[in-house]
Amino acid sequence: MTANSGDRELTGEIALVTGAGSGLGRRFAAVLAEAGAQVVVSGRRADRLKEVAQEITDSRGRCAAVPFDIADAHALPAALDAVESMFGLVTVLVNNAGINDAMRPHKMPLELIDAVIDTNLRGPFVLSCEVAKRLIAAKRGGRIVNISSMGSFDYHGNAAALYSTTKAAVNRMTETLAVEWARHGINVNAIAPGAFSTEMMDGMIERVGDPSEAFPRKRLGDPAQLDTTLRYLVSPASEFVTGTVIKVDDAQLGR
Repeated sequence: MTANSGDRELTGEIALVTGAGSGLGRRFAAVLAEAGAQVVVSGRRADRLKEVAQEITDSRGRCAAVPFDIADAHALPAALDAVESMFGLVTVLVNNAGINDAMRPHKMPLELIDAVIDTNLRGPFVLSCEVAKRLIAAKRGGRIVNISSMGSFDYHGNAAALYSTTKAAVNRMTETLAVEWARHGINVNAIAPGAFSTEMMDGMIERVGDPSEAFPRKRLGDPAQLDTTLRYLVSPASEFVTGTVIKVDDAQLGR
């Protein structure tokens, strides 16, 4: 990993990572565990989560898996109860779970529209509120990191209009919740990655081709290149940083 494995600045923190069965979420869980946090990984695919938890445990980290669907907002309080039964009060939340629409807006069935909004926006909002509610009751500060996208700032008609829309809403959610909870010591920030090598990106490449030839450095990002940004936002070093969306895109979209 690019992070310093000797730095355990998250010792004593309890971290929950959604959408941790693959892609960026899987990487984020490992990074947080390496930094000393006790990590709970969540998502819909129990088998994948079990693999992630085992990998982290084999690397001498502490990790448990609690499968749940972020889109099922009504079930999130009970899911968080189950998460807390593993290690205790969640002090770090990484809202990573997300899905792409992969369809022209006028062709999207209502069921897909609901799924994208519920997964990318409604669920993360509800889960953030549930985590914050418990931190406030415990008089404990915390960190929430929302995973946005450079697609929230730029759209080129690539059949991801609702994805782009929900990620723009995630940016605004980050800003507003930061204001709401600053008095309670809860920092809320977001990371907006560009095009990184993940399962979601593989699916997009199958549909529309590899975009990297159009980028200034003609490359996709490696998930490891997000390590230091994540660790900064959840560490004591970022105590004065809240309501910020950090772009990590290798100048892929220009400025």
